[in-house]
Amino acid sequence: MNAHEYALQANGSFALPDACFKVKALMEDDNSAISDFADVISVDPSMTSRLLQIANSAIYRFPGEISTISRAITIIGTKAIYNMMLVDVAATAFKHFENQAIDLKRFWRMSIYCGLVTKNLAIKAGIKDIERLFVAGLLQNFGELLVAKITPDVAKVCEQYNRDNLPWDLQELALGFTYTDISAELLKIWQLPEKIIIPIRHFNQAESHQINNDVKVLNLASRLALLDSHSEEFEYDEVIDESLCQSLKLSKEDIEQATEIAAKDAIGILTVMNPKLFTR
Repeated sequence: MNAHEYALQANGSFALPDACFKVKALMEDDNSAISDFADVISVDPSMTSRLLQIANSAIYRFPGEISTISRAITIIGTKAIYNMMLVDVAATAFKHFENQAIDLKRFWRMSIYCGLVTKNLAIKAGIKDIERLFVAGLLQNFGELLVAKITPDVAKVCEQYNRDNLPWDLQELALGFTYTDISAELLKIWQLPEKIIIPIRHFNQAESHQINNDVKVLNLASRLALLDSHSEEFEYDEVIDESLCQSLKLSKEDIEQATEIAAKDAIGILTVMNPKLFTR
């Protein structure tokens, strides 16, 4: 199987809800009003509740409580609402694909932490539209869940990474491509914005001078997520590519601050997104 075939199998059993496509269409329509967005979302009380939970979580850090979807759209804009919908979809999909082939707590922690660090590093690097980078960080390793569900034996092999065989190297050996390649293919099928897909698709070319900063930030964040979850196995200097830090003009202090904030916020967000797994 290639990356696209894995993505097709996933899309066959889990697809984006119609509301995501409708909101995206409204974003592209200059004549749409806030009430149009609210009407699409409020039809689903469960989604409304989850989006308000996410809006008031540490993911976005908005000042004051947001109590209605209309207020959320007014304060934070349609792009942020769309990104929140993708976060909610991700949480639902993650739970949909649960199985015993991989360590799910580790997967969830690394996904949330990677999203937060990607966002925090983007701020430090002066990148705009940072919420989409949280979504990119959250979804970049989605391919692992698909491999775990479709070919669990391969996923188990890929999970045996160590300091001599980093995750991406094992994935290349076992599959001929990486989990990020599968993620990018699925997000393309789901018609997500290219700005979210590009850093995931080009994840493994981060060292190239021609690659944009979104890709470099995502690659760096994923490595920091690996360190966070396996601090006893990996050393900073072995995993982190200093040339990426220099290219982004990020100091060691910048990285320490970004990771400290992510570690602090991750616990609360994990509880919001998967209370069953993280309140046991």
